[in-house]
Amino acid sequence: MKQALRRALSSLLLLALVSCSLLDGRPERIDVYVGTYSGGTSEGIYRLDLDPKSGALSGLRVAAKTKNPSFLAIHPNGRNLYAVGEHTDLDFKKSGAIVAYAIDPATGKLSELNSAPSGGAGPCHLVVDRSGRSVLAANYGGGSVCALRIRDDGSLGAMSAFVQHHGSSAEKSRQSEPHAHSINVDPENRFACAADLGVDKVLVYRFDSEQGTLAANDPPAAEVTPGSGPRHFAFHPSGRFAYVINELASTVTAFTWDALAGKLAEIQTISTLPAGPVAGNSTAEVSVHRSGRFLYGSNRGHDSIAVFRIDQESGRLTHVENEPTGGKTPRNFAIDPTGTFLLAANQATENIVVFRIDEDSGALESTGHQLEVPKPVCVRFVAR
Repeated sequence: MKQALRRALSSLLLLALVSCSLLDGRPERIDVYVGTYSGGTSEGIYRLDLDPKSGALSGLRVAAKTKNPSFLAIHPNGRNLYAVGEHTDLDFKKSGAIVAYAIDPATGKLSELNSAPSGGAGPCHLVVDRSGRSVLAANYGGGSVCALRIRDDGSLGAMSAFVQHHGSSAEKSRQSEPHAHSINVDPENRFACAADLGVDKVLVYRFDSEQGTLAANDPPAAEVTPGSGPRHFAFHPSGRFAYVINELASTVTAFTWDALAGKLAEIQTISTLPAGPVAGNSTAEVSVHRSGRFLYGSNRGHDSIAVFRIDQESGRLTHVENEPTGGKTPRNFAIDPTGTFLLAANQATENIVVFRIDEDSGALESTGHQLEVPKPVCVRFVAR
């Protein structure tokens, strides 16, 4: 009875969110921040404008000069941005960094506040928890996760949690040691889930937002098929399901999510490719549409966005299509705050391509809009 009631309330909440998006109109402007890899013409973090009606991109400029800001996160207040700083010397014994910025609301320009060690080499992913009190990050090279406190001015304070992962898995060239590839906080801000490519697990931690601490949950993890290489992870907005995209196997694994126990239980694993394996393909990003009806995943090699329909009762996925990204190596993509557009960041061809999302099927249609951006690897939005 309680479970049925919770499902009904979740459905009503999703309907309310969609209805509100139709009634309150679109934002006047959407600032787009792009994390990049240094080298060539890239100078750091870029900013551009997204027209919320047409999907047109314009006004490319440097928001902050910095080295290898390969992944970004926006504070819930929209006034601060956080970036990872990866090392380029491949010395995995060194720590990477997290950098905090203030966002000028008038110009969108970034002003660096401070930086702090991430506790491990190669930080590749970070999020701000839903209370806005902590930044949580995953260190790929170091195989660890951490949390840093956020001060009142948005700058970074002390490290409040650090967890070293251990283990290995089947693909020895990529999985001889742990490689934490992402960390995400659940909709209720009570748990953090870390996808580790090296050990083929999604590790679950109890997260204390007041203290910024991480503690192993019971059960401590969900395992995927050996050799899959879980990379990025996304919760369904209802809080009932979750999804991990597997880099090495080119698959997505769907889970049910027990929000009280912090437990993931596998439902299904499905290919991100239309007709079996593609030589040299690996997956990268995964995202659930704000409506909860569709899931998207990126293929590098096949150079496409895989589109899936989500069954609202079971959480299972049904393949809809694979849409070419209009470039090569879509390392990242993001859905804009209105749920209308998907922006695919093609790292190798250095362009961001804008697609319109069909509200009935979830299918993607090119808007004809794109913009050249040096080595784009992460896209984030601030609506104004």
